[in-house]
Amino acid sequence: MSAQVTLWLTIAVPLVGALLIAMLDRRPNAREAVTLGTSVALFALVVRLWFALEGGENLSIVLVETLPGLPLALNLEPLGLLFASVASLLWIVTSLYSIGYMRAHHEKHQTRFYCAFAIALASTMGVAFAANMFTLFVCYEVLTLSTYPLVTHSGTQEARRAGRIYLGLLLGTSIGLQLLAIVWTWTLTGTLDFRQGGILAGTASPATIGVLYALYLFGIGKAALMPFHRWLPAAMVAPTPVSALLHAVAVVKAGVFTVLKVSLYLFGVDLLADNLVTDWLLYVAAATILVGSLVAMTQDNLKARLAYSTVSQLGYVVLGALLANSWGILGGTLHIATHAFGKITLFFCAGAILVATHKTEISQMRGLGRTMPVTMGAFLIASLSIIGLPPLAGLWSKWYLALGALDAGQLGLLAVLMISSLLNVAYLLTVPVRAFFQAPESGRMPTKIREAPIACLVAIVFTALGCLVLFFYPDPLYRLAHLLVTP
Repeated sequence: MSAQVTLWLTIAVPLVGALLIAMLDRRPNAREAVTLGTSVALFALVVRLWFALEGGENLSIVLVETLPGLPLALNLEPLGLLFASVASLLWIVTSLYSIGYMRAHHEKHQTRFYCAFAIALASTMGVAFAANMFTLFVCYEVLTLSTYPLVTHSGTQEARRAGRIYLGLLLGTSIGLQLLAIVWTWTLTGTLDFRQGGILAGTASPATIGVLYALYLFGIGKAALMPFHRWLPAAMVAPTPVSALLHAVAVVKAGVFTVLKVSLYLFGVDLLADNLVTDWLLYVAAATILVGSLVAMTQDNLKARLAYSTVSQLGYVVLGALLANSWGILGGTLHIATHAFGKITLFFCAGAILVATHKTEISQMRGLGRTMPVTMGAFLIASLSIIGLPPLAGLWSKWYLALGALDAGQLGLLAVLMISSLLNVAYLLTVPVRAFFQAPESGRMPTKIREAPIACLVAIVFTALGCLVLFFYPDPLYRLAHLLVTP
């Protein structure tokens, strides 16, 4: 199979999988086998592309010719490959987890759930491998629309309200701000192609470039930059596998990935570094990091706490892009992967607790570590990774972001990174400490272990081990990230 065909199949395979899943509505075992098989096939395709990139192949294909100069086209480059690798690998794990969770929780409309999930991953691949901003925008919008049924899955009034916030904010920012920025870019440059070093240098004044960059940053609502972040906590009414999709596999990662892609391939690091007009956006990202953490500390609901944690952690990637130096880009790029493994583990654990004990509030989780040692042990590992402590993967992204802040002479931003890590300790470690070292509410010691279904546990253990493995073996991710900053 040629690499060009492989690139095309990364979108086609999940769409075919979605069709087969819909056809197998009355055969749940076959439906779930197709879900797992499709996710494995997608990851195999991405691995094939990894070898193609390392072999020096330059891959680009046109899917559809639309208007002159605006094709729907795909291209293989390091940042997109890193994002696609993380998303496709974690889709396998999330599919396995979903099977255990959806069955144990007796969820309705499971066929619709798996179908929408597959379409969301197809659009994620389109975002990852987009050759121009037009293609990325189309796939970005398809991702929003395909995840709406997942957010509103339960059909309750609360879920429908969350869905309105979800669509309202994401479509409002993308159409009202991002689309305006895209059209403006087209009028300035005559192209929307992604190019190494950017396409906007020398096309407008620093003030115009600053306004245009702000339109992109706030228009990419999936990055959850404050004040356009409310959709993310609101969407926590969705089933836990959807929360994992939103926070680790696709949606928010598509947002911060797009921020990096726009920064690198439309504006260029040199243009952003020389443009003082964009400096105020650094402090918006810093405020998002700190305020998200502070709000997380006030949440007793576990998923709500993790949601505001995600708002904060996304700010790290945006900050890395805004630092506009090699260390910041490295840190922001690596944080896409390291945060994905840590945060998906935390949401998997939250879902396992719900399935096994029906508890959602942190105040109810005293002594839970005695009955769910695997789940709470994984929660501890993932928390330490998010905090950035060795020997866990989260250390590397925070290390490079700190170097980026020092290189930019931004000691205040370095302080923000350190303070936010301390806040991470405060709102994350309290959960396993309560679970392992406080007595149960009943005052009686538990008599037996009661974990979530085995499919859930396998997924939890895999992603928790991923946090450990990526500390000792970060080189594959580092090589891809380093290509972004190598002249």
